[in-house]
Amino acid sequence: MGVWQIVKLAVKGIQANKMRSFLTMLGVIIGVAAVIILVSIGAGTSKSVTDRIEGMGSNLISVNMRGSGSSAVLTYEEVMQWKERTGIKGIAPVVNGSVSVKYGSNKYDTSLEGVNDEYREVRNHNVQRGRFIIPADISFRQKVALLGTEVSRQLFGTMNPVGETVKINGINFKVVGLLEEKGSESMGSNDDKVIIPFSTAERLMTSIGVRNVYIQAESPEMVESVVAQIENFLYRKTNDEEAYRVFNQAEMLSTVNQVTGMLTAMLGGIASISLLVGGIGIMNIMLVSVTERTREIGIRKAVGAKRRDILRQFLIEALVVSGTGGIIGITLGIGGSRLLGSLMSIPTEVSLKVMGLAFGFSVLIGIIFGMYPANKAAKLNPIEALRFE
Repeated sequence: MGVWQIVKLAVKGIQANKMRSFLTMLGVIIGVAAVIILVSIGAGTSKSVTDRIEGMGSNLISVNMRGSGSSAVLTYEEVMQWKERTGIKGIAPVVNGSVSVKYGSNKYDTSLEGVNDEYREVRNHNVQRGRFIIPADISFRQKVALLGTEVSRQLFGTMNPVGETVKINGINFKVVGLLEEKGSESMGSNDDKVIIPFSTAERLMTSIGVRNVYIQAESPEMVESVVAQIENFLYRKTNDEEAYRVFNQAEMLSTVNQVTGMLTAMLGGIASISLLVGGIGIMNIMLVSVTERTREIGIRKAVGAKRRDILRQFLIEALVVSGTGGIIGITLGIGGSRLLGSLMSIPTEVSLKVMGLAFGFSVLIGIIFGMYPANKAAKLNPIEALRFE
């Protein structure tokens, strides 16, 4: 008997019990859809976090001084001399603090960063209106400020803030720029802050010295070399490895990818349990089908059907059930992931690889759990099968 004829017989067997076949497929449908939805959420979230880290600046290295005493504080001039070292493209020392910003009757508490002109390229912080900090602002301690989009929204609404004057901790500052919207990162929102010249921030925050520095390496290949140079300098200065922390973007990305990869695999594994349950359902219903069609099997064997024909028929029947369930599950999974992402503002990313694996697993489930019922049907004695009532 040809394969196509066996497929037609298998399809007819499924159509004879449509509701039962659909309920059998349901476990596979739910399993495949769950795998695609959960893995797409994990992959989308991972990509979103990765994009945000990469958006912080290319080849970024961060230095944080954590110790106490004069040896744990760097001077602005000392830090800027690092630019003479091999592999360093840009350096942006930062003074951090919390301030109160006021415009008219509107008041808003936010974070402040005192930066230099290189901060723009090192941290990939561009302006959508106005200009960034320039060297003259630092040299003459100019009282100029750039606002993040959230600060601007709180103080000015939809109005253009550039050219207006705001009070930062009671001191007048002219707004010279509006930052581009960047979203949040591990250290807080990039949009909920005010940027002023480094020298002005030192005086405003009464903070002398540098505790945070961002460094841009010339290329990804130079990152490790730059990190080694900076760590060597800091150790010689402080004689204490706990007094500072140097980490680079590549390490951060690697850690994030490991964590999100494990999370995605865990979500996919949990969803795969539904497929196993669906496979058990397929085995159960196929065993019932074999029992119900025992006489039919006997007649087919009596007219010349071979054992392999019976085996193929029931195995293909199980494959059709699982394969159809897999296709429906893929469709629901794609639609469900997009709908969930839209309703909950969760990033999702459906890949062909995941869909292929989910469908392949559903077919494999059909083979594994359909083999025993098919083998049982193929082994039936034709004489006993014909006597079956």
